[in-house]
Amino acid sequence: MAKPILYSYWRSSCSWRVRIALSLKNIDYEYRPIDLFSEESKVSIFQFTLRIPRFCQNDPEFVKHNPAKKVPTLVINGLSLTESLAIIEYLDEAFPDPPFLPKELDQRAYSRAIALHIVSSIQPLQAISIHKMLNEKEKRYGDFWCNHFVNRGFKALEELLIKYSGKYCVGNQLTIADINLPSIIYNAKIYNVDMTQYPTIVRIGETLNEHPKFKPAHPDLQPDAPKTTKADM
Repeated sequence: MAKPILYSYWRSSCSWRVRIALSLKNIDYEYRPIDLFSEESKVSIFQFTLRIPRFCQNDPEFVKHNPAKKVPTLVINGLSLTESLAIIEYLDEAFPDPPFLPKELDQRAYSRAIALHIVSSIQPLQAISIHKMLNEKEKRYGDFWCNHFVNRGFKALEELLIKYSGKYCVGNQLTIADINLPSIIYNAKIYNVDMTQYPTIVRIGETLNEHPKFKPAHPDLQPDAPKTTKADM
């Protein structure tokens, strides 16, 4: 098998999920960063020092693999795969060890439900692009919006995890639910969500942060992650 290629962006929640999945499956890959917010690099509050060249969203090679110009995009086994959950499911079926879903039908359903709650009910309402657009319309409104909708989603997520979790989101096996959790916790902290309200989310998140397969996927460790210095804060 040719070395897979992952088109990614360091802070993309969707890319983070796929990086975790690749790590859990022990799949080595080439990382190709896509610059989703080229104008942001000119904002005065950050000075960027990049460790790897970025590709723009309109790069013909990238667009060939994903006409929607979104990350993540995974090129593997001669296929161009898009959408994080579809990629994760492909990886689980193509490389079944370790599995991302439990054997028990009820726990498989719980794992999928928690993953979909994060991906469909929380993630789209607090995306970087939404936050940026709303703040441009009205100062700090994007901050308020994202804090509100993350809190709304976390109230339900906390209840789901109280009901179904063990060491991890569903029992004591890592599942597709756990793959989706770290990125939304990371974003919640950016939007100043009071995490003391969600002790189960925090407990599982801290456990995942210490997992050796989760650590390499963290945004700050990606080759396109900026080294930032505060200025004009």
